[in-house]
Amino acid sequence: MATRGRKAAGPKEANLADQAGFVFNADLEVGAVAPLETSQPPRNRNAQPNAKPHFHDHRARLRARFQEAGPGALADYELLELLLFRIIPRQDTKPLAKALIDRFGDIAGVLAADPARLAETTGAGPAVALELKVLQAVLERVIRTQAKKRPVVSSWSDLLAYCRVALQHETREHFRILFLDAKNCLIADETQGIGSTSEAPVYPREVARRALELGASSLILVHNHPSGDPKPSPADVAITREVAAALKILGIALHDHLVVARQGVASFKSLGLL
Repeated sequence: MATRGRKAAGPKEANLADQAGFVFNADLEVGAVAPLETSQPPRNRNAQPNAKPHFHDHRARLRARFQEAGPGALADYELLELLLFRIIPRQDTKPLAKALIDRFGDIAGVLAADPARLAETTGAGPAVALELKVLQAVLERVIRTQAKKRPVVSSWSDLLAYCRVALQHETREHFRILFLDAKNCLIADETQGIGSTSEAPVYPREVARRALELGASSLILVHNHPSGDPKPSPADVAITREVAAALKILGIALHDHLVVARQGVASFKSLGLL
């Protein structure tokens, strides 16, 4: 006997749900409310039949402020809200945006945070963490592309911006090397080692060997201080001198060593240490 059942959802109605229970509609228009496929809470009998969610008008107002006044008119958590609108289409995202800023300090800290820590934040989930990490990767790619278009030494501000986006919020030390050609343009940016909260392994011979493999004429060392203070340590100074000596034998110049931290960027060259 035929039974009456729910009509199967077509391709444009298909929903994706992450482990945290958020439902994402792949074809949802901006500002629309996704159909709820999971169990609904009891309805308020006094509510209007077609009443909008309480956050609907808030989203429209926030978008209007961004369009009319620009991003400078919005607080960090409000910019983060705008991003979360597209990730979580049918939920008030202000509490989550504020929780992320409170936990990780600022937008840069949110994007650089470990995916597991992002996902465990109340109101987030694996899908939110993934989208935020994708955005971070896009930002890094854009800044790296800009750095490659011009000589690194003459576009120092772009280089510093790239290094800060990539490293200032890391919780462990990362030692990276920027390999440059004869025109001081970026050939490659590679991670030499990842260590603990206070040190990362560096091997001068490996640095020199990789520079030869890439045909680099010069390079810049970059590492971060998770403590937040960019001041070079005695160990930083010692290893920099060892690397410089190994490169000098090969006729490869060491332009600088940058120490990146939340409080800023320290340059060995500017400090007279190189």
